[in-house]
This record gives sequence, structure tokens and C-alpha cells, in this order.
Amino acid sequence: MKNRIISFLLMLLSILSVQAEKIVVAYLTSGSNEMPTEEYVTHINYAFGQVNATFDGITVDRPENLKKITSQKGELKVLLSIGGWTSGGFSEMASSADRRLSFANDCKRVVDEFNLDGIDIDWEYPTSSEAGISSSPDDTINYTLLMNDIRNAIGEDKLLTLASIASAKYIDFKAIEPIIDFVNLMVYDVARPPYHHAPLYKSDMTNSVTCQESVALHMEAGLPADKIVLGMPFYGHGIGNITDFIDYKDIINLTGYTQMRDDVAKVPYLIDTEGKLVCTYEDAESIAEKCRFIHKNGLKGAMYWDYCIDDAKYTLRKAVAKGILNK
Repeated sequence: MKNRIISFLLMLLSILSVQAEKIVVAYLTSGSNEMPTEEYVTHINYAFGQVNATFDGITVDRPENLKKITSQKGELKVLLSIGGWTSGGFSEMASSADRRLSFANDCKRVVDEFNLDGIDIDWEYPTSSEAGISSSPDDTINYTLLMNDIRNAIGEDKLLTLASIASAKYIDFKAIEPIIDFVNLMVYDVARPPYHHAPLYKSDMTNSVTCQESVALHMEAGLPADKIVLGMPFYGHGIGNITDFIDYKDIINLTGYTQMRDDVAKVPYLIDTEGKLVCTYEDAESIAEKCRFIHKNGLKGAMYWDYCIDDAKYTLRKAVAKGILNK
């Protein structure tokens, strides 16, 4: 009897251990020729697929590149991310039951054809035309219907994920929570200098949603902590002589600026000779802080944009892998 109890407890511990395993999701753009490996990530979101011109199916950017990745993926999970900033057609597609069903069935086709592990929906954003795309007041309801159709089409054994704005707006998370695997929180681009664009906590140099606040907002909206994946940027934003979007690999080569650190927001920044904040970005230390936050709050894991804009030493990739996967 004692041995049976011990066996049962060991089995339970094993199950809990599997459930507690963290993930690292990286977006990989179709224009990259770099092949991702399991060394630093557990999931790759291939960016992007698009809603087709007839609003009833999918077009895949550089499909030959996606096939190459999946043919060499090993244990790596590869998903097709459909959408992205300025990617339209979602509202038109989701507004019709027939088009939704056709689109969902095409998700199944793409999963099978490319040997994918799932679908990631990156509609930015339902009910909003901020990105220059069509929208409708019915988008949020239709989004829920669409996600149900995709789940039914691809089956329970495939992943269904999505990207969400930091404010947790636009999506009915309580309605979709039972059918989705996890949500990637895009807690970046929330501000520009002289404010941080991806702060962990609120400080005098933040003026929008922080990582801490974004997680709280998503949980209030109906997401459990273990379905939340915290997004991190491998790029920064600059002003003046520094370009608005600047990759980490280029930030570290800037000269004439002084690196500073906001000990409250837990992120670095650059100042010019006049002491003005001119670049907001992420580094290995700020990533380590966010990884600790993920573990402390029981989140699913980390996500970053994107795999190929790190430096040649893979400084940021390694920081995420060490902080989340203990690699």
C-alpha cells in the first residue's frame, strides 16, 4: 500500500512538473534566412500569413522558407502567425459565417501542408482601424466566433494562440479562454522617448501601460496567469539622430551617448550630452528582471520580437533562455 501511495505521489509530481514547464516564444520573420534551434526557444511564430484577397483563406509569406524551417524543427514547436500591424481583411472575413468557416478550414490545410504545431492569430485589432485596416463594432464578437471555428478545424492537439495589445482591449478573453492555449502580450511600443517603451514597473519615466499592469489587466479580463506569455522587444525606439525603430545589435554600437538605468521601471536607456533620454530599449539585465517577474507571478513564459535582431553574441536570446529555461 505504501509503495502504491509513493508511486501515485511521484506520478502527481511528474504531472505538476510538466504543467509548470515554461516556454519561450520567438517571432521569426519570413525575410530571415536564419534557422531557429531548440537551444534558445521552445516555440517559433513564423511571421506572417495574411487573410487572402477574397477573405476566405490564407496566403503565406515565403512559403518555401516556412517549409524549410518545419523540415528541420526537431522538438521545436512552429506556428504560423497570421496578421501583424497593418495586415487587414480580418473584419471582412470574420463578419461572415461562411468566410469564417472557409478561413478556419484553410488554417487546417496550412497546418497539415507545412507540418505546423498550430496557429497564432495577430489581428491588430478587432474594432480598431488604428493600423489602417477595416474594422466593425461587431469585430470582438466575430473574433470569438472565429477562434471557435479555428479550434474546431485544427483540433485539440494543435496550438491556438494569439497576440494581445498591452491594454487587454478589443478581445473577449473570458469567452475564448477555454479554447486557446496561451496569449502573447505585446508589452512594447507603449511609448516613445522621453518615456520607456517596455517598462516592467511604473516610474517617473513611464506614461503608459507597464508589464506589471498589462498582466493585471489581462487577468482581470479573464486570463489565468498560466496562459499569459510576456512579450519583450529586441529593439528600441530613438529620437534625434537615433532612428525610431533600432535593433539591439545596432544600439550597442551607438557612440556619443551614456547608458543609464531606471531602477524603478527596471529598464535601461540612453541619454545624450544634455542628459536627455534619446533611446529606450531592452538589455540582458532588464530581461533577467522580467524573467524573474514571470516566475514570481506564475506566468506561462516569455515571448520576443524578433529572433534575428539580437547581436552576434546572442546576448538577448541567451538572457531569455537562461531566465526562463535555465539554459
